[in-house]
Amino acid sequence: MSIRSEYPCLEINLKKLRENIEAMKAMCDKHGIEIAGVIKGFNGIARCVREYEDAGVSYIASSRLEQLEETKNAGIKTKTMCIRIPMMSEAEALVSVADCSLESEISVLRAVDKAAAERGRVHEVILMADLGDLREGFWTVEELVEAALIIEKELKNLYLVGIATNLGCYGSIEATAEKMNELIERAEKVEAAIGRKLKYIGGGATTSLPRLLDDDMPPRINLLRIGEAIIYSKDLPEFFGCDMSFMHNDVFTLKAEIVEIKTKVSHPVGNITVDAFGHRNTYEDRGMRKRALAAIGKVDYCDFHDIYPREEGIEVIGASSDHTILDIEDAKRDLKVGDIVEFDIRYGSGVFLTDSPNVKRIFV
Repeated sequence: MSIRSEYPCLEINLKKLRENIEAMKAMCDKHGIEIAGVIKGFNGIARCVREYEDAGVSYIASSRLEQLEETKNAGIKTKTMCIRIPMMSEAEALVSVADCSLESEISVLRAVDKAAAERGRVHEVILMADLGDLREGFWTVEELVEAALIIEKELKNLYLVGIATNLGCYGSIEATAEKMNELIERAEKVEAAIGRKLKYIGGGATTSLPRLLDDDMPPRINLLRIGEAIIYSKDLPEFFGCDMSFMHNDVFTLKAEIVEIKTKVSHPVGNITVDAFGHRNTYEDRGMRKRALAAIGKVDYCDFHDIYPREEGIEVIGASSDHTILDIEDAKRDLKVGDIVEFDIRYGSGVFLTDSPNVKRIFV
């Protein structure tokens, strides 16, 4: 017997996703910017990826080769891009499922060139420049130019299509117009060294979109890797104060069933040590409160701070592996065991929920 519960489930509105992709593409088109649509925020679900292809993005992008493989196997023809610096050990797999990759190590470039040659392919490469966020990328202009020249002169099965950067993912560095101009300067030094124009100068990811919204993106930036802003559209308004009202922020709806409702004290009783995950927590004493347990937990979404009840008066106050604890004292409806509660999600919880075998997917 195969057991498959109806809840918890993740409802995915493909129409709203498509409208988000089209709205983002329209904005980028006005600025002469192409989109690499990053699909890792929903674990590369093929039915979602199809919306990116139909909307006409330039690349389907992910840090996980497995997701790019699934994209290819689904018959999607849009070029694929690997956006995590590839491991040396996966060079052969890389050229099988990715048409383009971000690179920052000459030894890996040589391995990828060899793998591409063995398959009779030419693999596109974008070299990464580290502008201070301190994740991936060549630190000096000299190193960047050296890598570009090696590709041009020695690695015949690689083609250098561009220079790009990453900002905001590790070092929290803002993608300012000044940073974009710094990237352009580095790209132009590469162009001078190799004697041709690059197809792309990639200005980063979702965190670079404020430059478009503020209309101060330097004109030579013509490629962005966009994930969260299309899928969830929550980070830019919350963290950067951007007006994203032209985007849907409810493409994904988490639904969970209530399995217990009780009125209890709000502070644990007894000696407090650590929770099931080894964390030492603090608890607010709010007196007797009506509480509900929902049948979903940290193993499904990781961090309970990244799910948000849509109904007024319901508050997530904690979670264990398989239960989410809700304060429903001020709920507007009379909740009962068996009722369904809906939640908004964001990038962090979405990555886990779309990868959980215990969360059913429903497409609407």
